[in-house]
Amino acid sequence: MQDATENAPAGSGEPLQVVACIDGSGAAPAVCDYAAWASKHMGLPLTLLHVLDKQRYPSEPDLAGNIALGGREQLLDELAELDRKRAKLALVHGEHMLDEAAFRLRDAGLDEIKKLQRHGDLTESLIAMQEQTRLLVMGLHGESSSGQDQRIGSQLETVIRSVSRPILLVPDAFTEPRSAMLAFDGSATAFRGVEHLATSPVLKGIPIHLVKVGSDTPEAWEQLQKAESLLAPLASEITLAIRSGSVEQALHEYQAEHSIDLLVMGAYGHSRIRRFLLGSTTTNMLNSAKTPLVILR
Repeated sequence: MQDATENAPAGSGEPLQVVACIDGSGAAPAVCDYAAWASKHMGLPLTLLHVLDKQRYPSEPDLAGNIALGGREQLLDELAELDRKRAKLALVHGEHMLDEAAFRLRDAGLDEIKKLQRHGDLTESLIAMQEQTRLLVMGLHGESSSGQDQRIGSQLETVIRSVSRPILLVPDAFTEPRSAMLAFDGSATAFRGVEHLATSPVLKGIPIHLVKVGSDTPEAWEQLQKAESLLAPLASEITLAIRSGSVEQALHEYQAEHSIDLLVMGAYGHSRIRRFLLGSTTTNMLNSAKTPLVILR
């Protein structure tokens, strides 16, 4: 098993992989479980990634601009040394988190695990790895969330906007996905998302609902049937549906009505469905999500 922690960038010759982002949030165990499910289902190796925030834990503190301390060089040196110790302890803590995650994955039956720790920016790290990434798995809630205060991760929107790979966003508890719903609007971007989904084994064999929110017209059904034909490689049972009303309400109602485990959506653009993932609607949807979501880019 390949499970030594690495700090070097991923090489260009590495195979496609599932990447699971591990942090100190309550979603970390579920991230492991969903990543294990995806790795097995897709037949791909799994990389555990922990990024030590360089803003919170600088490798070399710079206190020279702190004019309030004046010329108290000894105090400046002591503060800098404390920051170095904090960064070193955070690094060790990150290694322990990766070790615990690897143990959990081994218990789940995975035998190809890599651990990777980086000191820098999460989004930049993921962009650097995306050529070797087939699926990214992240928790919906950040490290600062606890109890009733369930907030989405502060970097989540930046990652969604920046990383051009599918992202599986997961809640704090794992439930094996047994059905999925693809929000579809008939646009060229939506068809590209369907084509991308058809080439990925992540939903192979899982029943899929193609749902369009809008007018019930022959053209709309023709678009759905075309999308259905594109999904043939997945060998999945496909259900087509058209719903009226507001996008957010219609999709949530359909998902609840059919007990759908996984919501698949395209991210960002100008149609009503892609606007569903913008602004306050995005935040509300992610904050209230009880089931995982796959964001297609």
